Amino acid sequence: MRSEIVTYGLLAALAIGLLTAAFTDLRRRQIDNWLNAGIALAAPAFWWASGLSLWPGMAIQAGLGLAAFVVLAGLFALRVMGGGDVKLLSALALWIRPDHFLWLVLVMSVLGGLLTIVFGAWHVARRQSGRIAIPYGVAICAAGLLTMFGKSLPALQALSAS
Repeated sequence: MRSEIVTYGLLAALAIGLLTAAFTDLRRRQIDNWLNAGIALAAPAFWWASGLSLWPGMAIQAGLGLAAFVVLAGLFALRVMGGGDVKLLSALALWIRPDHFLWLVLVMSVLGGLLTIVFGAWHVARRQSGRIAIPYGVAICAAGLLTMFGKSLPALQALSAS
């Protein structure tokens, strides 16, 4: 069952959630659990509204989210990623089609590298000592929005046209 109004409303809510996550990560270097939980818990409504089949569609999306969490939790254990970033990217994996998720990860990596260079330069220019806190959630959110607008929306429009 497809409901375009609900689908686009949920995508708008996701965009607002991602922008909120980016803002809070920039400001406080923290992404709130309630925000990550809200993004994850709204995904099944998006699946239903966009007409995703229970099997294998929803099962694959849930599997992608779980696989992303397992891999990213390993990176968290190695102190490579922050906990909020792990939860945000895992929640976002529930929304992004598996064939678009690799693109999201690649874009996120490039943006995260650029973000690291900018924050590193700023850190050096201000002659600060200590560890640099990179708001990597900004890269995750930007990649999520680029994927949503560049890949997901055209795919939804193509489905509604047929």
